[in-house]
Amino acid sequence: MLSSHHNGLKTAALLGLLTGLILAVGYWLGGSGGLVLAVIVSLAMNAFSYFYSDKLALRSMGARPVSEAEFPELYQMVRELAGEAGQPMPRLYVSPSMQPNAFATGRNPEHAAVAVTVGITRLLTLRELRGVIGHELSHVYNRDILISSVAAGLAGIITMLAQLAFFLPFMSSDDEDSPNPAGLLLMVILGPLAASIIQLAISRNREFQADASGATLTRDPLALASALEKIHHGTQRMPLPADGQLASSAHLMIANPFRGGGLSALFSTHPPMEERIQRLHQQASLTRR
Repeated sequence: MLSSHHNGLKTAALLGLLTGLILAVGYWLGGSGGLVLAVIVSLAMNAFSYFYSDKLALRSMGARPVSEAEFPELYQMVRELAGEAGQPMPRLYVSPSMQPNAFATGRNPEHAAVAVTVGITRLLTLRELRGVIGHELSHVYNRDILISSVAAGLAGIITMLAQLAFFLPFMSSDDEDSPNPAGLLLMVILGPLAASIIQLAISRNREFQADASGATLTRDPLALASALEKIHHGTQRMPLPADGQLASSAHLMIANPFRGGGLSALFSTHPPMEERIQRLHQQASLTRR
């Protein structure tokens, strides 16, 4: 898809620019030593997240693997869509949560896992659930997990550089042992904030792309639109507590599992549900022409 290619180029350019900024600021703060330490630790943490993110995400929702005998209809639709995309069958999990939600994880199609909650299987029709599965599979096929890992690693480097600002003197012309308070404030507050905003922007962009790709895969944009509307109302009625590992896995889910509104909406990893639904209706209109 042309839009997918365009979004990939924009993301690559953004991450490239951010990498250059990190290298410049890191060298400015601590010279080569401080930069090397921050990069090594952050990349090590990112590698762990990349290879074990699926297990952490599944554990955060208490998801367990299910057999085809337990959920034959779910297996059938996932197998059909994976075959349609020419991709291997992912592992399937079910979370006992009654909140309607779903997510996919795994660094590539060969190591993918799709999880749905008990709540979403009871709320949606099979047609709507198929639309949700198409969305989640698209996250894997679009390599969203890889991009998220890279962005998380770069954001981690910014955060570590900000923390190093407490111990490394800079911007101080009189006393080498007394860092400039204004410079510290900028790095400690604005550095992590900028990294978080970049992660949120990438995540939101990927949700739109997964909606469009998933609707194309299922050839049924309206099914996903209907599902998103029901899921949105369900998550608002039964928000999950924003704590522990669940908070770091929330961006993987098809809808924000926490209570929206207020300041939290500004930093949500998901775009407004109304806009997502509107785009799907527009995609359906274009498909009918």
